[in-house]
Amino acid sequence: MLVELRIRNVAVIDTVVLPLAPGLNVLTGETGAGKSLIIGALGMLLGERAAADRVRQGADRATVEGVFDIAAQHNLREQLDTLGIECEDDLLVLKREVAAQGRSRAWINGSPVTAAVLAQIGAHLVTVHGQHDARQLLDAEHQRDLLDAYVQADDVRRRVADAHGALELLRRRERELEARRQEAARRADYLRYVVREVDEVNPVVGEDDTLEAEIRRLSHAEELQSLAAQAAQAIAGDERAALSRLAGVRRALSSLARIDADTSALQSGFDAAVYSLEELARELETYAEGVEADPERLRVLERRRDALLGLMRKYGPSLPEVLTTAADARAELELVDSGELDLAAIADARAAAEGALVEVAAELTRLRQGGARHFAQAVSTLLPELGMPDGRVEVVFERAADIGPRGAESVQFVAALNAGVELRPLGRIASGGELARVLLAMSTVLARLQAVPTLVFDEVDAGVGGAVAWQVGALMRRVASHHQVLAISHLAQIAARAHHHVVVHKSAVGTVTTADTTIVTGDARITEVARMLGGDADREVSRAHARELIERGEDVEVPAAATRDNAAADRSRKGAQRRGKPV
Repeated sequence: MLVELRIRNVAVIDTVVLPLAPGLNVLTGETGAGKSLIIGALGMLLGERAAADRVRQGADRATVEGVFDIAAQHNLREQLDTLGIECEDDLLVLKREVAAQGRSRAWINGSPVTAAVLAQIGAHLVTVHGQHDARQLLDAEHQRDLLDAYVQADDVRRRVADAHGALELLRRRERELEARRQEAARRADYLRYVVREVDEVNPVVGEDDTLEAEIRRLSHAEELQSLAAQAAQAIAGDERAALSRLAGVRRALSSLARIDADTSALQSGFDAAVYSLEELARELETYAEGVEADPERLRVLERRRDALLGLMRKYGPSLPEVLTTAADARAELELVDSGELDLAAIADARAAAEGALVEVAAELTRLRQGGARHFAQAVSTLLPELGMPDGRVEVVFERAADIGPRGAESVQFVAALNAGVELRPLGRIASGGELARVLLAMSTVLARLQAVPTLVFDEVDAGVGGAVAWQVGALMRRVASHHQVLAISHLAQIAARAHHHVVVHKSAVGTVTTADTTIVTGDARITEVARMLGGDADREVSRAHARELIERGEDVEVPAAATRDNAAADRSRKGAQRRGKPV
């Protein structure tokens, strides 16, 4: 149950603290006073889009906070535990903030959450029936959703959707594989040519670099041989060579060491350098002897290189890409040969998936058909109370050509709302007011099945008046015997039925307009109902009429849950104090 709603800096609202009670809560006020703003703020709290234009002019942020008593919602507590959200004293505090720059933030009991999580939790707390939902009632998908809500088909619907998704995945895989197989078959000759050409050359990764180096050596064999021999000769060839000319250095170092023993290390360094030169000379001689001109070998290598370059020009700028192209070609060719087997396997899986979909869709159909008559009867029973004594509603099914993600049939509500009228689709026979009443009847039937404790009716009484309005109020009050109901209304007949009456009013302080709320009881409530009746609220005849309506409206007792109202409010205030100041 929603215990308290706190709104700050939303549109023309400066600060509103709205305490709510069990039973029927009615919000009234002049057109434009701000009633819709309060419902909009509640929607923002429940995860709806929070736009920056909702921030009051001159404020840096808008904030909405709601305190909920969830003592009876054990499943919700389990979900909160899963999310790691602590809940003390059976109170849940939801908070939403939107900055003037557009950034939005949300919390549950002080823990930061995403808007998606806020919406997920909010769906367990409040259901809003707006004034535009009546037109939505004309939509076939919405009609099917209402019936499914009545028969509690969520689990079966989910299984139908999953089965349909699995079947569509197999169908898509089958189409893709067949298309690939056909494309591979069309390209088979080319693919075989690619594989054959690459296999004939049989390239090895890195082979092109090795070939290039060897070709370069063979192409310059004489030059390499000559250069190596010259270098070896310069080091150790004759008396003019480097080693011979270093003999004098050796003698000088020997003499130096005999005089100063500390210079013996210089001798050792010189000997090492000489040894290195001697080794270098030997390696150069060996290299020169090993270099041979081999024209035939050169021609073989050049032909191999040309073959590799030909593959790289056709199938890739590098040998790895050539080999990848060949591998892809082999895979496509294998698809031509193995595709039939793969397609057969997928076809078997598809047939099994089709059977599973048919089975679960049939289960959903049985569930819908089994509940349709009871739903229609329950709704039809309420229509006389809403000013349609001869009204009746039925549910018609039409088999779909193919089973879709929502089942094997479409659902249509047909009705006859007046005597002597045949059953027709709602859109063909119902006015706006009649649609609103039919929707209210359906919402009433569904309310007993819904675990959501708070129902909001946002001007769903549009288009009705007089005795019908009185009946609508009675129906709302009846729903309020097992749900908390928040109704926004312009009708005195509904306001008179309230257990808890809140007036929304607008005032101007200088050039600033502000919306605020006041809980009305006693004479103040009589004044408000008299205003709604359209008379002079100060005249005794208008007040007497209002007083009579209120007295008549109290023919249904306040729900037993009302005995917990003061305690819940106290817990709300204490919980808010622990978590920080109210918004």
